[in-house]
Amino acid sequence: MAKKGLQTSNKDIINLAKIVGEKAILYKQPDLLAYDCDGFTIHKHLPKCVVFPNSTEEVAEIVKYCDANQLPFLARGAGTGLSGGAIPLNGEVIISLVKMKRLITVDLENRRAVVEPGFVNLKLTNSIANKGYYYAPDPSSQYACTIGGNVAENAGGAHCLKYGVTTNHILGLEVIMPNGEIVEISTNGVPDAPGYDLLGLLTGSEGTLGIVTKITVRILKNPEAKQTVLAYFDKVADGSQAVSDIISSGIVPAALEMMDKTAIEGVEAAAFPVGHPKDIEALLLIEVDGISAGIEEQINQILEVCKKRNVREVKVAGSEEERGRWWANRKTGFGAMGAISPDYLVQDGVIPRSKLPEVLARINQISEESGLRISNIFHAGDGNLHPLVLFDARIPGETEKALKAGSACLQVCADVGGTITGEHGVGIEKREEMRFVFTDREILAQTDVREVFNPKNLLNAGKLFPSPSRCAEVKKDLKEALKTS
Repeated sequence: MAKKGLQTSNKDIINLAKIVGEKAILYKQPDLLAYDCDGFTIHKHLPKCVVFPNSTEEVAEIVKYCDANQLPFLARGAGTGLSGGAIPLNGEVIISLVKMKRLITVDLENRRAVVEPGFVNLKLTNSIANKGYYYAPDPSSQYACTIGGNVAENAGGAHCLKYGVTTNHILGLEVIMPNGEIVEISTNGVPDAPGYDLLGLLTGSEGTLGIVTKITVRILKNPEAKQTVLAYFDKVADGSQAVSDIISSGIVPAALEMMDKTAIEGVEAAAFPVGHPKDIEALLLIEVDGISAGIEEQINQILEVCKKRNVREVKVAGSEEERGRWWANRKTGFGAMGAISPDYLVQDGVIPRSKLPEVLARINQISEESGLRISNIFHAGDGNLHPLVLFDARIPGETEKALKAGSACLQVCADVGGTITGEHGVGIEKREEMRFVFTDREILAQTDVREVFNPKNLLNAGKLFPSPSRCAEVKKDLKEALKTS
């Protein structure tokens, strides 16, 4: 008989409720519908249940129970991920970390803070801004995404060009291993600490090696000064070349963003329009920061580069309010596509900056060949592209066409010496595309690492790596080769 208050006889749900409490578990189908996908909505699967632990110890107990009873499980933050990393492909027990949202300590002297995984990214900067500090990684979803999710995906953002992605700001992790063991990994702030870089391995492992329950992050002092430039171009090629020219001139902007005409149409139709000209082909949003003495010179150099590349109009933000409006407009980029298309698929390739004109031209060809519009909003300074394939899922076959076009965009990135993801992760969306950049033996080496941490493969199975059939064949061939050597 079900425990009083729980309307189920399922023993796993009853036992999990004993760990977190009856009010901290969802198991009825209508309640589970909100957890059948993350920001990658093309695939949907219902979990077995969703539990909401409030402490490291509760997470460990849940994991121990799942491990002992062969229940697949995964961790979930805010669900803003764009590659399907939090989708319960195998009917997993979802361990939602949203209740673990405390800012535990702030150490200004050593420039670090400790947070729980459910702590929202932007909230950290807001919590320390009055003391003159901030947290640098700034994904576009920073108003909602959690730092735990950022660690899982190694999230970046507009300002990662100068300041790096999440892994560059992680000083320590508390991790629940897939058997429920609690492990603490830390450099204690020591640069280049001896031994294997386990922090680097876990950051970006997409929730397949362990569940993070505390995070020690690096915080930075606010720059003394910053200025932002907005430049409009009549040709995408001119804007692309300006990007390379700015970097080759020796300037490393804090951010260097680009949007094409379709992207501009979207952001101007959404929540924060700023009056971009409707007929331009591309814009650059460029920000420099640092000590006051050098900012003006850098801005003048940027203005000169833009003029040499046939800029139609270029201007410097005249106030913090204007700068804020420009960035709000840019940060709505992905969601703004909903204003001009019923559905969209976000891709996340990386290329050498020098290949921007070539790659954007090839993406345009893919758009023409597929009959689907492709919008480009991206971190141009470090070559992290975000082609957004616009489609209508109500039209039979169009979802498949969009997936094929998105894969073709990633193939282009790989062909020019780039890779298939810069910050969104592989998840289930890009599993097969891993073969664009890795051989079967290289994939096997990585899955062997996963098996060390996650030998039963109960934690977030089916993510990050392609279907195992070919890897299994490679493993068999390797064993035969070792026998005969």
